[in-house]
Amino acid sequence: MGKRLYKSGKDKKLDGVCAGIAEYFGIDPTVIRLAWVLFSACGGSGVLAYIICAFVLPREPGYIEE
Repeated sequence: MGKRLYKSGKDKKLDGVCAGIAEYFGIDPTVIRLAWVLFSACGGSGVLAYIICAFVLPREPGYIEE
């Protein structure tokens, strides 16, 4: 089984999308969050993309909602 893209359960600010993408690519979540803010500021497409990812991406296996 290869790498899978999941929402993070341990390093989430809103829904774990940015942290999940950062884990998948092996980079710092802050870089992804800053990029997402820039995309959101440039026309608002980042907000729509975040909402779509929040609904489409599954939560990482073994995550228990607190």
